Amino acid sequence: MADPITPAISDRICKHMNDDHASAVLTYAHVYGKSPTAETAAMSAIDPLGMDLTALVDGATVSLRIPFDRELTDSEDAHQVLIAMIRQARTPSA
Repeated sequence: MADPITPAISDRICKHMNDDHASAVLTYAHVYGKSPTAETAAMSAIDPLGMDLTALVDGATVSLRIPFDRELTDSEDAHQVLIAMIRQARTPSA
């Protein structure tokens, strides 16, 4: 069974995403954070309703809240939603 998304689990997910999937986090900022000029982005928190990013946009540090399309149940659900979001973001529009 996967872990509920507690502050400790949020920290673990954020560290993993920032350390191992920085390009995906930047893509989340570009596409879902509606900040196409973001130069860098880091995931600062994740909860069942969305994720918080800190991004460098046009020379300024900004906070971005990216809501999920549904409430997440646990860490495995977060994993699957983050994968689906990056796949969707990287798929050219038809």
